[in-house]
Amino acid sequence: MLMRLTRPAISLLIVMTLLVGVLYPLVVTLVAKVAFRSEADGSLIYRDGKLVGSTLIGQSFSDPKHFWGRPSATTPQPYNALSSSGSNLGPLNPALRKQVEDNVKALRAADPGNRRPVPVDLVTASASGLDPHITPAAAYYQATRVSRARNLAVEQVDALIAAHEENALFGVLGERRVNVLELNLALDRLH
Repeated sequence: MLMRLTRPAISLLIVMTLLVGVLYPLVVTLVAKVAFRSEADGSLIYRDGKLVGSTLIGQSFSDPKHFWGRPSATTPQPYNALSSSGSNLGPLNPALRKQVEDNVKALRAADPGNRRPVPVDLVTASASGLDPHITPAAAYYQATRVSRARNLAVEQVDALIAAHEENALFGVLGERRVNVLELNLALDRLH
């Protein structure tokens, strides 16, 4: 009796393991490799044959000649994909308030003449801690600092930002954004 009940269960386990655990992932991977080659390979960016990053994971930029991304909440270093997570600090948490105040001070110190309101995405981490994008407002906020550091006209830097703005997905999901790595690479090619 036990063998009669166990045999179909073991057979079903083997069949489902092969179908769902082996065949399905292989088919999805093959379709992704054919239809979405760049995305399936990690959306990697190469410059002069050298890997410089991915459009999907932010990088830490601190040079005044570059645009800076969102702060990262990952540890032990920023943008650590192995420990992706937000800070889990709520809006009333004093530690979050301190982090935001410190980030605002750092931005003000880097560009003392800039009295515009600091965009929130420049002082708070994203939910993953890996966000590679900033809002156009955050990019334009930094344009004066970057143009001064590179001896470029602000209008030239503004035009570069506008050229790298990405629309919301399907025009409705999310908001307009700028990929910081791509913008910095374009800036490096320019000057």
